Amino acid sequence: MNRIGLYVKKDDRALKKADEFEQWLSARGVDVIRKETLPPEYRKNNQPAAKNGAPPDMDCVFVLGGDGTFLSASRWLGDLPIPLIGVKFGEIGFLAETVEEELYPATEKILNNEFVIEQRCRLHVNVFRNGDEIASEGVLNDVVINKGALARLANIETYINDHYLTTYKSDGLIVATPTGSTAYSLAAGGPVIHPAVQGTIITPICPFTLTNRCMIVPSTDTIRLRLGEKASDIVVTFDGQVGLAIDDQDEIHIAKSPHPVNIISFPGKSYFDILKAKLRWSGGRI
Repeated sequence: MNRIGLYVKKDDRALKKADEFEQWLSARGVDVIRKETLPPEYRKNNQPAAKNGAPPDMDCVFVLGGDGTFLSASRWLGDLPIPLIGVKFGEIGFLAETVEEELYPATEKILNNEFVIEQRCRLHVNVFRNGDEIASEGVLNDVVINKGALARLANIETYINDHYLTTYKSDGLIVATPTGSTAYSLAAGGPVIHPAVQGTIITPICPFTLTNRCMIVPSTDTIRLRLGEKASDIVVTFDGQVGLAIDDQDEIHIAKSPHPVNIISFPGKSYFDILKAKLRWSGGRI
């Protein structure tokens, strides 16, 4: 490990720890590249995506923050295969591998190559307007179509591999990866899926028809979405980091990305232990 990135939440505690950690790494001869969280972006139609600008020669990136910071760091790296490790400074921390108190012992393990790389599936999303591409994004958690506070229910035509599935009449629709199954999709009634399972979750948000339930399709399937006529005040968001206004002239294509996110983890840590701790499953009778 000769060059390490620090991606830091704009929070006094996280920034202070980043200062200490940067000095600690420098004293060990490690070059440090530091970046603070990118602000959420609301993109106007046809506005080009910002360049991620992450140096391609980093050996890994430490993310000091919560899950939102981790998603922002993943966006900063783009398609680069540089591994990430989350250090919890936020509220939830599903994506964090360690906590502030264990930062230095965890780093010693990494410097001694005592870790494994876990690949997490991403989705690649293209938005087309009248046949022209207006957005192209990679997401680790989810793609969400949401209606505004005063908008009517959204009619979202859904196709799987160009085969018409249904039209969801709902407040919106979530298309999530297994990693994103513990995020917004879970709050909307979707299932929890182990990250090793190759599937994509489609979860309607407050559907008008109670028989419209969430479903899981193979990750190899392509999902295509269109809004019904006269749709207005509808936004599509990518990992909660970028938002784009859409209407019935737009078509959204979602497929498995060829570029997974590489996450550093330590042998002996169980996903199920993390899940039980974060969701506060007691395992006993109430």
